Amino acid sequence: MEDKQEAATVETKPAPQPTQSAKKKKQPQDFVFGKILGEGSYSTVQLAREINTGKEFAMKILEKRHIIREKKVPYVSREKEVLSRLSHPFFVQLFFTFQDKERLYYGLSLAKKGELLPYINKLGSFDLKCTQFYSGEIIAALEHLHGLGIIHRDLKPENILLSEDMHIKITDFGTAKILGSPDQSGQAGRNSFVGTAQYVSPELLTDKKACKSSDLWALGCIIYQLLSGLPPFRASNEYQVFQRIIKLEYEFPNGFPECPKALVERLLVLDPTKRLGCDEMEGYPPLKADPFYEGIDWENLSKETPPRLLPYLPATCADGPEFWGDSEINSLHSTDSDIDVGILENLGIVEEDMPVPVVCQENTMLSEQERQERLRKQEDESPWSGFVGNNLILKTGLIDKRKGLFARRRQLILTEGPHLYYVDPQAMVLKGEIPWTKDLKVEAKNFRIFFIHTVR
Repeated sequence: MEDKQEAATVETKPAPQPTQSAKKKKQPQDFVFGKILGEGSYSTVQLAREINTGKEFAMKILEKRHIIREKKVPYVSREKEVLSRLSHPFFVQLFFTFQDKERLYYGLSLAKKGELLPYINKLGSFDLKCTQFYSGEIIAALEHLHGLGIIHRDLKPENILLSEDMHIKITDFGTAKILGSPDQSGQAGRNSFVGTAQYVSPELLTDKKACKSSDLWALGCIIYQLLSGLPPFRASNEYQVFQRIIKLEYEFPNGFPECPKALVERLLVLDPTKRLGCDEMEGYPPLKADPFYEGIDWENLSKETPPRLLPYLPATCADGPEFWGDSEINSLHSTDSDIDVGILENLGIVEEDMPVPVVCQENTMLSEQERQERLRKQEDESPWSGFVGNNLILKTGLIDKRKGLFARRRQLILTEGPHLYYVDPQAMVLKGEIPWTKDLKVEAKNFRIFFIHTVR
C-alpha cells in the first residue's frame, strides 16, 4: 500500500556525527539520476549513480509539500526509525539521507532483481524447494524483526525484493508498528486499517489491532501463493475478501502438497495466539522445526546459494507428474527465460471446418477478392471471428491455461499475421494475445503439455 521500490533495497547505517573532519553532506547534484524504479503514494524511487564513486543506489525521493499536505509525516518518520534499527541481510538497507528545500532523499542499495511477485506470476508457482528456501528466508527475517519489537503490518510479495544474488530484501516500513511507541499516524480510528486486502489478518479487521502474529498470517498467505500461484483469499472486491478472511473461507487446490498444507493450516488460524511462531506458541523455534523446513541451515541461510527458479507445472493429483522448464528465470528482462500467459495444458488445436491457408498452391498470396470472400464466410460460420479483427483464422482449439495449481479453460486461436489470441469460451470475452515475436519459444513436455516462453 505504501511506497514500493520495484528494484531497491535499504541498509541503514547511522549518519556520522558532524565534526570538522566529517565529509560534506551529500546533495542532489552529487548524483546522476536515471530511470524510475518504483512509485508509491508519497514517494518515487529512482536509479541514482554517485558521480565521485560511480556507485549505484535506489534513491527514494519524497516531496515535502505532499508529505505535509497528505499528513504523511508520521509514516516517513516511522520508516526512517525502523530502518535505523534494522541490521540483517534479509532487509532493505539505508546508506544515507539528505534533503534540499523541496525534497527528502533516502539512499538505498539497489536490488537489481526487483520484486518477488513478478517471479511468481512468470513461473505460475514455485516448486517445493524454492518455496522452502524463500519462505525460510522470510521466517528468518520476521524472527529478527519481531525480536526488535517491530511489526511489518503489510507483508506481501510486492514488498519482498530480490538482491542481485537472489536473496530476499523486505522493504516498505511506512505502515510498520514499533511496539511501545505511540501510533501517530492519526488513523487509529475504528474504520481504518493498514495492510493489503488479500494478506490482512482477521484481528485487524475485527479488532482493528495488529500484533506480531499478524505478520505470521501474511506468511501463511505467501506460502500458499508460492505453491499454488494465487493468494488463498480471493474475491471480486475487498469487502468480499474481508468476509472470507473473517470466516476463514479458503480451499486448497488439487495437488497442493500435504506437508506445506499442514504448515499453512497452522498459520492461517483465526486466533492470533494459536498461530505457529507466535509468542504464545513458544515463538519461532517450533515454526523453524516444522517438517517442511527439514534440512534448512538457519544460521547460514543468507550464505546459501538460492535454488534455481525454473518454469514449473505442479501435479494436480497425488500421483500425477510435475514438469520443469529448461530455462532458468533469474531476471525479468532476459528473452529466453521469461514466461508470459502461464502454461498451456491439454492442447486440442483443431482446424476450423473450413481450411484457410495463407498462401495458395502456386505459392502466391491470396488475392484480395479471395481473402475477402473467406473473411465473409468466416464471419458467418465461426463464433470466434469477432475476436480476431480482420484476420483469417487458421486453427483453433480448447486448452487449459495453467497458473500454478489453477487452470482456466480458454479457446486458443491462431490467425494470419501471425497472431495467437485466447478467449474465455464461457463468457465469450477476449482475454489476451500471446505476443508473437522472434523470442517466442514453445517447449513441449509431452503430447499434451507445453510451456510458452515470451519476452514479457
